[in-house]
Amino acid sequence: MAHLEAQKHISPDSGFPITLHPNFNDKIKDYVPAEPAREQVFPEKDRASFADPEKKSLFSVAKRVDLTESVGTVLENLQLSQLSPQQLDELALLVTERGVVFFRDQDLTTEGQVKLFEHYGALDRHPAQKDVRHVVIRGSREDHREILKYTPWPSGDFHADTSFEINPPSYSMLRMEEHPEVGGDTAWVSTYGLYDTLSDAMKKFLDGLHAVHTSRLQYDTILDLWGVGPNRAPIDSHHPAVRTHPVTGLKALHVNPGFVTGFAELKKYESDKLLDFFAYHIHSADDHAVRWKWAVGSVAMWDNRCTNHRVIPGTYEAPRRGIRTTVFGEKPYFDPASESRDERQKRLKAEKTQNEGKVAASKNLTPA
Repeated sequence: MAHLEAQKHISPDSGFPITLHPNFNDKIKDYVPAEPAREQVFPEKDRASFADPEKKSLFSVAKRVDLTESVGTVLENLQLSQLSPQQLDELALLVTERGVVFFRDQDLTTEGQVKLFEHYGALDRHPAQKDVRHVVIRGSREDHREILKYTPWPSGDFHADTSFEINPPSYSMLRMEEHPEVGGDTAWVSTYGLYDTLSDAMKKFLDGLHAVHTSRLQYDTILDLWGVGPNRAPIDSHHPAVRTHPVTGLKALHVNPGFVTGFAELKKYESDKLLDFFAYHIHSADDHAVRWKWAVGSVAMWDNRCTNHRVIPGTYEAPRRGIRTTVFGEKPYFDPASESRDERQKRLKAEKTQNEGKVAASKNLTPA
């Protein structure tokens, strides 16, 4: 917390730092971003759309191990650096279905990771990212509960990567180069599952709302806490609170505590109460969550359109350093005709039962 301007202004009464309004914090007030605001882009068709639904090529070289019923899969016995374009497409499809896929003991280099991820589209760039191809991700060893007293962004909470952008990222990949033996885990939660577990009345209510995703809070925090100048001015985007995934066609909750500050159609106290509920809903979703213990050489690839994630803070002293690449996704949209994952599973089960009944009936009618 040493960078925080509040640390320079100590209350003579309490002995604790005094929070400054951004207009009176010179680091924030006087900063001028170097880059213009982004315009909407239109990415090419998602590579997962070209994949074999059965993923035969991918599974011919990898063993699949699902970590939970809802989210998270490990692929064993493969090297990402050796996958063919067809296998990369099938990997993307698996990620859209399982939310996040993990790999251990990978031989990828930074150059190899960048080249691999360019297969999935145009590389995106985080507002604090200086290298045009990737961003360095470190751990969190400070008390994020204490930091939140002095800077407005809940940096330790669940989020989808830069969900405030007009075109938020679709896929992200994180490859760990340095990591402590204990601590620094990352947790993911399925937003398919978060939508499924809502009541029907709440689903109907949310289907018509727009969530306010903002980078304003992160912008101030990047300048004040991180001591880094953001590339772009802060932005607010009003995205559907429930989005339709372009590959799976499934509904996913598009709300996260990291970047969502309200709902466009609601008044402030209404939004605040709904956000309080979602904070509980997300943090209590152990049946739709997975926690990954990193090691050097581990890789995770996830889909920001159907997961939220957070790094677990800790007090470890060893360095934690990962390389993250992301690609531009489509502008989020909601299709009223789309279905939830639970609805699809029930529909497919009913259709299977019906078809089996027809087959049995036809056998009974067949002459001996």
